[in-house]
Amino acid sequence: MKRIVILVVLVTIAGVAGVVVRSSCKVAELRGLVSHSNAADVREEIRQKYELSPGARVELTGLNGAVKIETSDTKTAEVYVERTAGTQEALDRRKVTIEADANSLRIRGEKSDSGFFSRFFGSSAVERVTLKLPRQIALFAKGVNGAFVTTDIEGPVDVAGINGRVQIRSAAGRATFKGINGSMVVGLTKLDMDGVSLSGINGNIELQLASDVNADFDARGMNGQVISELPNVEIDKTKRGSYWARIGSGGTGITAKGINGNIRFTDLRGSV
Repeated sequence: MKRIVILVVLVTIAGVAGVVVRSSCKVAELRGLVSHSNAADVREEIRQKYELSPGARVELTGLNGAVKIETSDTKTAEVYVERTAGTQEALDRRKVTIEADANSLRIRGEKSDSGFFSRFFGSSAVERVTLKLPRQIALFAKGVNGAFVTTDIEGPVDVAGINGRVQIRSAAGRATFKGINGSMVVGLTKLDMDGVSLSGINGNIELQLASDVNADFDARGMNGQVISELPNVEIDKTKRGSYWARIGSGGTGITAKGINGNIRFTDLRGSV
């Protein structure tokens, strides 16, 4: 009888051990399913050229990656998009469309339809956009998940929904920045009557001003300070979270609202 009991116990222990081993194997298989390599195994390049008229509108929207723009005295727009992903299936889940005519260039990232498990467990494709553009353009960017860097723009600038640093070497005309999650450095050579608007910025802002820029600055709802390295800027802190300043002889408005960081005025010439 004792031998029978011992045998039953041994069989039970073996069975439990087998269940544990099988369960461990299933867990390992599941972990293998949801893990992804950091290296980009699939790569695709897009290269295009277009002729643009002076003042053409350039739009960049819904891009999952950094954007770099170089401008010069040219009429030709050169577009280079590098797309990478861990798998071809992940690369196919996103599309990048490019549309252009003489008056506009539009580059848009968009997700294609896919199943629940592909969206939940799959990796995301990344696109890095490099553009060579004319200086005389109207620049519009919205929904970029990465740094946004450009050289000189002679025309209006409208930048919104950027998850990364924003750097514009110089802008001449109206400029609007909204919903930026990152630091900003913007050079201002000339302001038109619509001025400059900053709102919903989570990061420090450096405004590099040309010596002949005249403006009135008004900031409200700031969680930070306004600092100037320029001799022709007078700053007045009216109340907590609010600042007013006169730049040069005053004039065109520069407004800031909902800034979580400092705003610094510096010399554009000393920054080049």
